[in-house]
Amino acid sequence: MEDTPLAAIRRQLALAVGENAVFDGWKEAAVDSAAAALDIDPAVARLAFPKDQVGMISAYVEAVDAALAEAFPAEIVAAMRISQRIRALLLKRYEIMTPAREALRRALSILALPQNISVAVRLGWRSSDAMWRLAGDTATDLNHYSKRAILSSIDAATLLVWIDDDSEGQADTADFLDRRLSGVARFEKAKAKWTGSADRRPSFARFVGRLRYPPA
Repeated sequence: MEDTPLAAIRRQLALAVGENAVFDGWKEAAVDSAAAALDIDPAVARLAFPKDQVGMISAYVEAVDAALAEAFPAEIVAAMRISQRIRALLLKRYEIMTPAREALRRALSILALPQNISVAVRLGWRSSDAMWRLAGDTATDLNHYSKRAILSSIDAATLLVWIDDDSEGQADTADFLDRRLSGVARFEKAKAKWTGSADRRPSFARFVGRLRYPPA
């Protein structure tokens, strides 16, 4: 993360830009409104913040990641089981984004454009990586990548539910997330049971041997 005066101003503005994008769209007007609310010189704010829509959205997502890290210091995370950590992180993430929910509906449409798909994937991966690190994950093998890929897919699916969730306390979002997490947990449990026993793993050599020497 950049550590310059303009980068600091961009981070200070980002969440407010998202909230103002509800009314102004992902445009310079949202930056001006955020600057006015935070008593920042609008000329400096415009200089600090990206000019294009994708850049604005990226800066907002980066600020959400930072806010999530502030909301989950190590002592809070350590008191939870790993499954609780991921659930709590995702739900807190949506809570942080709630003031900008209508702007995020437009942001998803922008990121879904063919020329922006790579940015969308990168943002999803970066946020998933940030959440796993907050959850205490230290994997460096294939699990490092599979965990982030799975979490990215869960987050993307749940985000679409959250965007339209008008239930009390966004209970529908939590229920949907719980079902997705339970499904992954069942799969991982079955996978561990299957791969945990060498006797149960498929063996091509054993299969061929049985063809040549069938049991009596």
